Amino acid sequence: MFEDNEFIIETHNLTRKFKHVVAVNNLTLAIRRGEVFGLVGPDGAGKTTTIRLLAAIMDPTEGSARVAGYDTVTQSEQIKRRIGYMAQRFNLYRDLTVLENLNFYADVYEIRGPERQERIERLLEFARLTEFRQRRAAHLSGGMQKKLALACTLIHKPEIIFLDEPTTGVDPVSRREFWDILADLHIEGVTLFISTPYMDEAERCSRVGLMFQGELIVCDTPEAVKGMVTGDLLELRPSNLRRARRLIADLPGVLEIQTYGDLLHIFVDDAAQRQATVTTALAQAGISVTGVRTPRPRMEEAFISLIRQRMEADPTAQQVEIQQ
Repeated sequence: MFEDNEFIIETHNLTRKFKHVVAVNNLTLAIRRGEVFGLVGPDGAGKTTTIRLLAAIMDPTEGSARVAGYDTVTQSEQIKRRIGYMAQRFNLYRDLTVLENLNFYADVYEIRGPERQERIERLLEFARLTEFRQRRAAHLSGGMQKKLALACTLIHKPEIIFLDEPTTGVDPVSRREFWDILADLHIEGVTLFISTPYMDEAERCSRVGLMFQGELIVCDTPEAVKGMVTGDLLELRPSNLRRARRLIADLPGVLEIQTYGDLLHIFVDDAAQRQATVTTALAQAGISVTGVRTPRPRMEEAFISLIRQRMEADPTAQQVEIQQ
């Protein structure tokens, strides 16, 4: 199916089962060299298992995967020399300093001589950790720990980097700085495979894949995914959120309602036609409305809508979701 050598990651019906649980189900995917690919989905969707399969840390139950041209089962050692893997949790040595951690990973990958020092100095500067080189990893902020983990991942100059929710639990400023570093790697031609719970991060990717209950539901560019939402979007802030939601749900032309804080996002068949209907119905019920807008759907609305459509189409999936 994927014959072109521009694809640096390829999977065919990749499946991983844990007893009676199917964590990844028939995943077929192709990632281009130099691409920034984002994997998005709720907890338990199979994102971490997918990354571990591709990083040759775990063998599939069925199907196959090739990374950098090598089979993940029979040629795992060749893969590990060409990839970097950054786990979701900080897994470096907390009692070692920033510099000692980098030297340790240089030893692991047998990087010696002048090249070793040159790479370490470059990575310290690249990760903006030069002035913290003698600080113990345990005493770094969450954001700096993430940057140190990335620097250690880059010590052997991998051509592919797998990052499992790399900015979870990090403050917004550090998140932005981390993505600035990833952007520099992208410019250098490194292939990035990133799982993330943040929709604004998904927007930064060349393509995104939505996983739900082990299956890839959608895989396309961010703009194309947002275009998959059915209907127009109305946004408004009602004085009584619960009553307004119940009332709007029964109005003609209303396709779906999502709640964001004190805002209602209402998908309708025609915004120009339904806006007056919605606001009039709320006014008649004694519910005041402010901030009425017709914005374009964001990635977050698109993913919630697509997952909801999947649940409605598959009663089994809906039942599992309710039980969780």
